[in-house]
Amino acid sequence: MKFVQWAGAALLAAVSAGCSTPATAVGGLADLTVYDRNEGRPLPVYWHAGRAYVIGKPGNEYQLNLRSRQGEEVLAVLSVDGVNVISGETATVQQSGYVLQPGRALELKGWRKDLSRTAAFYFTTLADSYATRTGRPDNLGAIGVAVFRKKAPEPAPISEIAPAAPLAKSANGEISGRRDAAASGAASMLRSAEAPLGTGYGRSETSPVRYVGFERASGEPAETVVIYYDSCQNLLARGIIPRASAPCAVQPASRPGPNPFPGFAAEPPA
Repeated sequence: MKFVQWAGAALLAAVSAGCSTPATAVGGLADLTVYDRNEGRPLPVYWHAGRAYVIGKPGNEYQLNLRSRQGEEVLAVLSVDGVNVISGETATVQQSGYVLQPGRALELKGWRKDLSRTAAFYFTTLADSYATRTGRPDNLGAIGVAVFRKKAPEPAPISEIAPAAPLAKSANGEISGRRDAAASGAASMLRSAEAPLGTGYGRSETSPVRYVGFERASGEPAETVVIYYDSCQNLLARGIIPRASAPCAVQPASRPGPNPFPGFAAEPPA
């Protein structure tokens, strides 16, 4: 595909032919799976009040696996903790995203540093999360994907095609202006018994991509997929995961049943 400038562009990353299982994937136009890289497995999804949740293990790296169900290219704009994973801006659906090829899977392992490298996603504490460290702790624990269909070709020269949705204004000024308030809010949350999990800005890894053009069929996404995450203890305390299947639940020690024939009748103590 043609290499284009950043404005009005999307990113095309290396893809694989992988797939997701119904027990771990969420979505319609595109399936979203959270994959724990340390444990080598997709995280199971727990449904509660119409929302999808996964258990994050602090310190473990993870990746987002996206698989298109469509017979044409779609654009996926992704956010983690309310932050666009490509630009680092406070996320909106109109920002740049990744192009998913028909029926193919895309593995997203981290925050985009440049066209060749990413910083690994990993589950971490509130204070260490990338969102908190950049002054935006309000949306920790949410992974979002806004999926856009591609506009059908029109019988007009390329120069007359309307531009793709503009990128949102840089959030750098907003970030610096909110640091003090965010730090205060983070300190308050840390005083709670169980602070929520966030996503850290981890080790640098090779991940080549290139710019491509993509014109959206609509200014609004055709589908928005959200998976929420938190620690096992927090999800258990909130009643989101059942105690019987929670890996962090402390099960009561079992006691042997009474024996009707234990032996002889000894004399009671004096």
